[in-house]
Amino acid sequence: MHHLTLQNYLSRLRHSMASSHLWLDEQGRARGRYFNASLTSAFQAIRSGVDHQIVAYEAYARSYDPGDQGLNIWKLLEYVANDDESVELDRLCRLLHTLNFYRQQPEPGLDLYLSVHSRLLAAVEGNHGNAFRRILNTLEIPHEQIILQLPLITPSQRWVLTHVAENYRRNGFRIGVNASTLEQAGDLLDRIRPDAIKIDICAANHAPAQISLLQRADQAQCNIIFRRIENEARLLSLQQANDTASPYLVQGFLFDLPKATLVGQAVVLPAATSHVSATVAATGAELSG
Repeated sequence: MHHLTLQNYLSRLRHSMASSHLWLDEQGRARGRYFNASLTSAFQAIRSGVDHQIVAYEAYARSYDPGDQGLNIWKLLEYVANDDESVELDRLCRLLHTLNFYRQQPEPGLDLYLSVHSRLLAAVEGNHGNAFRRILNTLEIPHEQIILQLPLITPSQRWVLTHVAENYRRNGFRIGVNASTLEQAGDLLDRIRPDAIKIDICAANHAPAQISLLQRADQAQCNIIFRRIENEARLLSLQQANDTASPYLVQGFLFDLPKATLVGQAVVLPAATSHVSATVAATGAELSG
C-alpha cells in the first residue's frame, strides 16, 4: 500500500466496532452501516476493447455477503431513503469504495468509476464535489484517477445534468455519463464534454452511427464504454461493426462478475456453452449495476 495516510486511517478502523458507522471486518474489507443494513463494495473491471487489458474498475454498493452475493443496496433502500438520506448514503458509498479500492494496491494509472445516483441530480444544491474532494485530500488519494459517473436522464433533466457535471469538474474530477442510444451519446459528447460515455451493448445496433461516435469521441479524448457484454456473440458483433482503428472499452459478465477483490489482468473468455449462459442469467439479476 503506497498511501500512508490511508493506511493509518484503515488501521484506526480495525479497532472500530461492527455496530459503528464504518469499520473493517476480519477480511480487511471496509464496511458501513445504513438503515440497519451492512454494506460494502464490489468491483467490476473495465477493459480495453482491443486486448482486454484492465484500464479501470467500476464500484457498486452491495449489502454484505461473505460469498460476494450481496444485493444492490440502492435497490433495497430506494423506497426508504428520502433525498437528504440519499445524499448521505451516496457519500458513505463513495468513501467505502475509495477505501476498498485503494487498500488493494491497484496498478498505477487505473481509474475508479463511482456512480452518482439519479436522486442526487435533484438533491445536489451544495458543492458536493468539493466535499468529496476534501475527503480525498485528507486521505492523500489522487482525485485525478476518479471518474464520477452521472446517471441516465430524462429530457427535463438536461440542465440539471449540465449543472452537476460542471460542479464536479470545477473540483477537478473527471466526468462520466450514461447514454441510452448512440444518438444520445453524441448529444452528451457535444454538450457535457465528458471523459467517458457508457452505453448498453444492445443500443450499439447501427454500425455507421457507432463508427461515427467512436471517431468523434477519439478526437474529443472521451472513452466510449460498451457495457453489459454477457456473451461472445455480443462481443463479436461489436468487433465486426467497428472497422476503424478508433479505440473503445468493454465491460460485462463475459469478462468479470463484480467482486470484492480486484481481479488480475489475465482473462480467459468462457466457451459459449449453456452452462456459462445459465450462470450469467442466474447471477445477472442480483449483480447488475
